[in-house]
Amino acid sequence: MKTTKSKIRFGGMLAILALALGLISSVANADFTFGERVSLGPVVNSPYRDYDPFIVPDGLSLYFGSTRPGGLGGWDIWVTTKQTSERNPEGYWGPPVNLGAPVNSEYRESDPSITADGLTLVFSTDMPGGLGRRDIWLTTRPTKESPWGPPTNLGSPINSAGPEFCGCISPDGCSLYFSIARSYDPQFFYGGDIFVTTRPTRDSPWGPPVNLGLMPSRGGSGNWGPSISGDGLALFFHSDYVNVSLLPDIWLATRTSDDSSWGTPILLGPEINTSDGEQKPSISADGSTLYWCSGPAIDDNKWDLWQATISHIVDLNSDGIVDAADMCIMIDHWGTDETLCDIGPMPWGDGIVDVQDLIVLAEYLFVELNDPTLIAHWALDEIVGDIASDSANDNNGNVYGDPAWQPEGGMVDGALQLDGIDDYVNTPFVLNPADGKFSVLTWVKGGAPGQVVLSQTGRANWLCTDSLEGNLMTELKGPGRGAGILPSQTNITDGNWHRIGLVWDGLHRTLYVDDVAVAEDTQANLESSNNGLYIGTGKAMEPGSFWSGLIDDVRIYNRAVRP
Repeated sequence: MKTTKSKIRFGGMLAILALALGLISSVANADFTFGERVSLGPVVNSPYRDYDPFIVPDGLSLYFGSTRPGGLGGWDIWVTTKQTSERNPEGYWGPPVNLGAPVNSEYRESDPSITADGLTLVFSTDMPGGLGRRDIWLTTRPTKESPWGPPTNLGSPINSAGPEFCGCISPDGCSLYFSIARSYDPQFFYGGDIFVTTRPTRDSPWGPPVNLGLMPSRGGSGNWGPSISGDGLALFFHSDYVNVSLLPDIWLATRTSDDSSWGTPILLGPEINTSDGEQKPSISADGSTLYWCSGPAIDDNKWDLWQATISHIVDLNSDGIVDAADMCIMIDHWGTDETLCDIGPMPWGDGIVDVQDLIVLAEYLFVELNDPTLIAHWALDEIVGDIASDSANDNNGNVYGDPAWQPEGGMVDGALQLDGIDDYVNTPFVLNPADGKFSVLTWVKGGAPGQVVLSQTGRANWLCTDSLEGNLMTELKGPGRGAGILPSQTNITDGNWHRIGLVWDGLHRTLYVDDVAVAEDTQANLESSNNGLYIGTGKAMEPGSFWSGLIDDVRIYNRAVRP
C-alpha cells in the first residue's frame, strides 16, 4: 500500500515528466552510498603484496602492481581481464598476467594508469634514465591487441630531482594527476601533495604542474594516489592527514566544473576505510565501482585488492519506494544545486537538478530498493505473534504486553496498536549514536503528552512528546552539562497520522514532522550507548511513557536523510 501522499501525487506524474524534459544543466556533491567492500579474491590476490589498482575505462581490464613471483623484478605491473560466460554474463576476473618487458624491469614499476582508448599507459618507476629518485614514464601501443612499446620518461616539467609517482591520466589523455613527495630518504617518502598538469591536445607538451592544495600539510602527512572520475568532477585519493603516524584512508574531493577549484575533501566512511590502511583508489569510468588496495601496517604481504559498488540514493523521502512523491521533490528543487536531488549522471551529481537526475530517478520507479544504509526496518506488518521482524538486518524485536496487530490499519500496510499501559517492543542493539551520522523515521497516530515513540534502553528517549502539549521532541543529546533536549512546537498527538523523524548529520540535530523540519540545533557529538531500543515506551519504561496509539514503519539509517 502506498502512502496517501503518493496516491495524491501520482496523477501528476506525466505532467511532471513533460515539464522536466523541456529543461536543462553545473556541483558534484550529491548524496550516494557504497555497497559492501569485497575482496577481488584468490584468483587475483596473492600471498604477496598486491597494490595500486587501475580500472581501465572500458571496465574489462584491471592493472595493478604486485610483488608476487613470476615477474622481472621485485615490483612489477600485472593485468587481470574480465572473463564472461552464459552462466556469468557480468564476468569475473581471470588470472593476472605480467606485462613483461619493456614495461617491467628489474627495477620497481607501479601506479599504472591508462587512457580511455587503451593506447597510452603511464606508470612510475625508478629505472635508470630518469631525472630523480622516482619518475613517471609513458608507453604507447598502436592497438589494444599490440604489445606496449619502449617506455619514455615524461621529463621536465613533470619529473624533477625529487620523487614523482602515483600518476593518473584522464580518459582524454590531456590531464595528468600525480603526487610529489616533499622529502625522502633512500627507503621512504615523507609528506606529499597532489599536482595536475594539462595540455590542450595529446600532441601538445605538458604544462607546468599545479598543486591542487587539497589539504594542508601536517608533520609528515601527505596526499597521494589520485584517481579522477570520468566526468572530471570527483577526485578520489588517499591521505594520512588524520592519522599521521598510522595508516592512510581514502578521501574524496569534488568540484563544480573542469575550471573550478576543488572543494573541501571528505573522508569516506567505514564501508571503505577500516583500521587497516586503504590507498590508491581507482574509480570506474561510469562511477559505479571503486577499487583500492588495503592491508595492515605490520605485513606488506597482506595487502590485497578490493572493490565496492557506488549507488545513487534515489529514495528522496526515504519512505522505501521511488514514486511520484520523489519526482515531486525533484521538481520542487529543479534548477538548483540541492544535493538531495542531484543524483545524476554520476552518483555525485553534476551541480544542478535537471533532466539528467530525472533520468536516473526514472530507472528506479516502483523498483524494490536495497538501500545499504537502511540498517533496521520494522515494518510492523505482522498479523499475529510476538516478534516484530527487521527486514533490513537481524534486529528482530520482541513484543511485550498485549498490543494489537492491525494488518490493514497502517499508513504503509499494517501497523501496531499499543495501549499506553504496558505494550512495547524491545529490539537488540542497532547503533551507537556517538559513532556517526544516523536517521530515525516512523509513522505515528494517537499518543498523548509525555509519551515515547522510540528510546534507547536506559539511556535516552530518541523520539517523544513533551509532557504539556504533546509536541515532538528528543532527549538524545551530547555529553556534558551544556547539552540539552531539542523541543519543537509541533503537536503529533492530535489523532492524525504523522511521519516523524530525528536526523543527526554529525553537527546538527533536526526533528521532522510530515517531512518538514520543525526544530534544529547544533550538536557536535552525542552520548554513547550500545544498548538496544524500545519501540513504544521510555528509556526506563516509566509509567506514562508508554505510547497509546499506532506506530508504523520504523526505519533507522546510518546516514543523514532528509525526508
